Amino acid sequence: MAKQQSPKQKQIVGRVMHEFKNGELEQGAGGKVKSPRQAIAIALSEAGASNEQAASENRKRMKKTQSGKRGGKAAQQHTAPQQKERASAHGATGGSTTAGTTRAELYRRAQEAGIPGRSRMTRDELQRSLTRH
Repeated sequence: MAKQQSPKQKQIVGRVMHEFKNGELEQGAGGKVKSPRQAIAIALSEAGASNEQAASENRKRMKKTQSGKRGGKAAQQHTAPQQKERASAHGATGGSTTAGTTRAELYRRAQEAGIPGRSRMTRDELQRSLTRH
């Protein structure tokens, strides 16, 4: 492991460990990772911080990870708040339309509208119920 990880590397390691915790981390052959030690090895490898690989291999893996070649449900949930921040930083607003709006925003609107059963609804179901309401 590198002596000190960059913030990006720490984020990648955190995401991979989150996938492991949620049972979504898979090995190369498609089997689920069950060993915490194996999960750590995968996380460090993806972050380009492994002491078992050459520096060139670490750089290559970090570049592949950053290009978005990987990510399960947990990874997508982990990056969703960052995407929302970027959208708001660039002046994107939801307006009255629900296209491109996050589930949290749709849930808030459904709560204001008093739609029953909203807590169990998916993003698409919330969109449909809000357009009907």
